[in-house]
Amino acid sequence: MEKRTVDPWKWGEQTNSVQAVEIKQAEGTLYCSGQVAIDANGQPSTADMRAQLTQIFQNLEHLIKESGYDCSGIVRLNIVTTSMREFFTSCVDIYQGWIAQHGIKQATTMFEVQGLYAGLTVEVEATVVK
Repeated sequence: MEKRTVDPWKWGEQTNSVQAVEIKQAEGTLYCSGQVAIDANGQPSTADMRAQLTQIFQNLEHLIKESGYDCSGIVRLNIVTTSMREFFTSCVDIYQGWIAQHGIKQATTMFEVQGLYAGLTVEVEATVVK
């Protein structure tokens, strides 16, 4: 795979994403459904958003590895939350740390919605290439 990121504006250096990602000569593409904080038994989390995001990233890593891909191949990462304010005040460090840990430079979109499955507060959707 050949990956090129594009971010033509200087302010982009301050974000946790890039404006565009171009992929050439990919071996495959994995489109992951939105991942929420559900345990291996299918039980939704009752924890706060911060703990939910931690579990989501664990679930996402597991899904990606089980599919034969690597988290460093994430090219798009969408966040859906019931509160952008809460996400930015309590979860940004977890989000930034996870992205840095895997060396990800991804296109990102974030949405705020009225509700998610089973009262959960955050969901993450990824597209991964190799």
